[in-house]
Amino acid sequence: MHSQNLINIITDALPSLNKSETKVANVILLDPDGATQSSIAALAKKASVSEPSVNRFCKRFNASGFPDFKLKLAKSLVSGIRFVNRNVDPNDDVASYTPKIIDSTINTLAAVRDNISYTRVNQVVDKLIQAKRIYFFGLGASGSVARDAEHKFFRFNLPVSSHEDVLMQRMLASTGGAGDLFFIVSHTGRTKEIVEVAEIARNNGSIVIGLTAPDSPLAAMSTLAMDVDVPENTDEYMPMASRIVHLVVLDVLATGMTLRRGPDFLPHLEKIKNSLKPTRYKSDS
Repeated sequence: MHSQNLINIITDALPSLNKSETKVANVILLDPDGATQSSIAALAKKASVSEPSVNRFCKRFNASGFPDFKLKLAKSLVSGIRFVNRNVDPNDDVASYTPKIIDSTINTLAAVRDNISYTRVNQVVDKLIQAKRIYFFGLGASGSVARDAEHKFFRFNLPVSSHEDVLMQRMLASTGGAGDLFFIVSHTGRTKEIVEVAEIARNNGSIVIGLTAPDSPLAAMSTLAMDVDVPENTDEYMPMASRIVHLVVLDVLATGMTLRRGPDFLPHLEKIKNSLKPTRYKSDS
């Protein structure tokens, strides 16, 4: 786990800040680039607070003072994370909602990059390498992620399949055992049917990996949880950023498996790639 990005820390702390701190935070989050170039007097004036209030705000976030805070903020911007308004308003035109959605996804990916546990990635790759058979399960939007995972992981000379029908998932989980790995994708991790499937698989001695939200029922039921915290209002919007994040995490795990297999495995991957050449028109370039 890496040190969390300062912009994310401030954003997460917003509900607990007092009135003056909230004013300072809002000014910084609305224009973090400008804040890194501002004087303490200018920032205090813009936030309608005193300079000591700005200093106290900086110290709350483990900075020795305003110059040190600006340095930490600049490092956060270099890491690729910036505050974005993720809310699409009813009156937004295409020039408004298009960058909002793209920026929100970029922001979410950068946050996951800065917080993903390398130790947990290694642990999950270990389980995938040791598996004799892998099932990828997902419901709804997560079903498309499970299908993509099947396309990625069949290349490892393992029996791999993806399933979106919950009845089939239950039957497969009930017939699984040692050597079988059930990789279950769920953004919320709170869907009763998918948690029950995980429980059935665990009770039959199978390994269960949950790609899901931290501290969710699915995470608790999993042998190992690949925790991904993607704040998303699934009551109002179709899951967008979470689906992209899950696909990228699966790319990370597939890359880990490829590297573990070593250079002797590369000719096999090249053979699969070459098998597609006859299906494509030649490039003019």
